Amino acid sequence: MKRLADPLIALAAVAATVLPALAGGPHSWWVLPLALASSVPVLWRDRALLPVGLIVGTATTVSASLGAPPLLPVGPMVCLYTFAARASLPTRLLGLGVTGAGLLLSVLYPRPDLEVLRYLAVAYIFAYALGTSTRARRNQAAALAERDRRVAGEREAAVLRERTRISRDLHDIVTHAVGIMIVQAESGPLLVRSDPARADAAFEAIAATGRDAVVQLRRAVGGLRLPDDDALLQPGLVQLPDLARRVRATGLDVSLELAEMAVAVPEDVGVALYRIVQEALTNVVRHAAARSVRVIVDCTGEALTVTVIDDGRGTATADPPGFGIVGMRERAQACGGTLRAGPAAGGGFEVTAFLPIPLAAMALFSLPAVGS
Repeated sequence: MKRLADPLIALAAVAATVLPALAGGPHSWWVLPLALASSVPVLWRDRALLPVGLIVGTATTVSASLGAPPLLPVGPMVCLYTFAARASLPTRLLGLGVTGAGLLLSVLYPRPDLEVLRYLAVAYIFAYALGTSTRARRNQAAALAERDRRVAGEREAAVLRERTRISRDLHDIVTHAVGIMIVQAESGPLLVRSDPARADAAFEAIAATGRDAVVQLRRAVGGLRLPDDDALLQPGLVQLPDLARRVRATGLDVSLELAEMAVAVPEDVGVALYRIVQEALTNVVRHAAARSVRVIVDCTGEALTVTVIDDGRGTATADPPGFGIVGMRERAQACGGTLRAGPAAGGGFEVTAFLPIPLAAMALFSLPAVGS
């Protein structure tokens, strides 16, 4: 479209300048060359705006000063419009200065004509204002396009974050529940005859773990269909004792030490801490062959530190199959924290997460300490 518009504009400028110059009978020999010089170069204004503006303006000024018939300066007006619409600020100021000087020279020399000066000044101001309006519309369109691209990018990032969050939640819920249920199911038949009471407890633990997993799965994916508050409820610090109780049912001695919280723990930090502890305990049950495990949650006022340490095989659990440790590290990083996982100094395996608490969330409250 622009390729066709530029030649048409140049053709209109030539016609509006040359035809009136030739009308009215014979004129001096220089009238036609100057009319062509003040209009034809408009075709190349996009490639060399400053030289074209200088040529067109000079030809128009010389023509008017030599006494050519008064004409509407279409060529200079098109160049002035282009300066206002496309050029940088220094170039626009230069164009305005040169145009003003040429206008004054052509109108005031050799015979001042204030009526023509007012007429041409209005024409030039109109051309410049039209170019400025075009520039403003183009800038606004570019800003809207950039905003749309940014919004689209933010939406894609939000969708990706939500997918990642849901996948981590599903992984943690399913692996924890299945791991606990497998351990209980394997020990249940061995206890049926020797210790029926413990066997009944194992089967009851399987059922309770399954029911809890179903509830958590519904909450994890419920927000996709019904984004209400109940569907988005997530476990946190308050649910840690229940988690420890379920893992104890597998026969693992779980010691939970919850320090008194001196600050309000944001929901996302509480969820991350719960999921990290859940995944760490699941790995202990499935891979460590441990007899006991300690879960220590401490609050320094600016951050939560959670440590899960067992007395199992240590290096054998450093790289368990799946994405458990990767998911725990991602949860910690999502809160601006860090996670370290590896063999413990005294044997066994240790997972330590450092989760900072935003300053805005540091409103004092009290949560009773829990020890078991």
